[in-house]
Amino acid sequence: MNARDTYDADNFLIAYDKVMTKWPAARETATVPTPFGTTHVNVCGPADRPSLVLLPGGGGATSASWYAQAAELSRTHRVFAVDLIGAPGRSTPDGDRRPRTVADLSAWLDALLDGLGVAETDLGGHSYGAWIALHHAMRAPDRIRRLALLDPTQCFAGFSPAYLLHALPMLLRNTPRRVRAFLEWETKGSPLDPDWLALQEAAAGFPSLRPVTGPRPAPDALRGLDLPVLLLLAGSSRTHDPSKVAARAEALLPRVATTVLPDVSHHALPHAIPPGANRSLAGFLERSGD
Repeated sequence: MNARDTYDADNFLIAYDKVMTKWPAARETATVPTPFGTTHVNVCGPADRPSLVLLPGGGGATSASWYAQAAELSRTHRVFAVDLIGAPGRSTPDGDRRPRTVADLSAWLDALLDGLGVAETDLGGHSYGAWIALHHAMRAPDRIRRLALLDPTQCFAGFSPAYLLHALPMLLRNTPRRVRAFLEWETKGSPLDPDWLALQEAAAGFPSLRPVTGPRPAPDALRGLDLPVLLLLAGSSRTHDPSKVAARAEALLPRVATTVLPDVSHHALPHAIPPGANRSLAGFLERSGD
């Protein structure tokens, strides 16, 4: 049986909506047309505050994953949390017109910002979402005020061999059982929000499009990124070596501040950010200038 045959769209949406109940009650939604399909956005925070666009990781991650940060961040920002095109969530790709290159992803984000009426924004991303955010900031620096990267993958270091080895069964056949086993391994058995975990399992077999991938950003491009960057690293990440990520980012980015979150794993982010670090994230986004 193909893994997609086990996917239940109704069950996925029920699980998605259950996690969304953890968001602020005043949450709104928006559906934005782009050249690659319609993008679903969860929105909260005062309309007159600076904008903050949040991108989830890859795999089974969705905009719902920001539930533990949404209330704090929306005190000072108009938060726009995005479901990636072609990935699990409520966004809908336009047939075969999917993003195929980094330039396509940047064009999608530009169209999304235009559709939201956002001229410039703070931008945050986790994992694969951080990879997208970093590439977009290098291509459209005039639209980005500040950049928050949460344990970014393939930006400053590659995946660890052990991570790829443990991910292989899930990549070969994506089933709820294999998703749970992989997440339990990466998070080292730490307690996980059962509703969030149920959503990751429900996303197994989702008819995702092939994600855009590519090499790490060129060193010269990173050196030329003249905007404030916050790097939040999962100290217990099994995805890559956090110390190597920090060292390379600090050697290349001219305006980076690095915080390592001890006892936090890669896949527990972004909802497992400790309260103190959450306030640091909010404080970083509140500053102007530098």
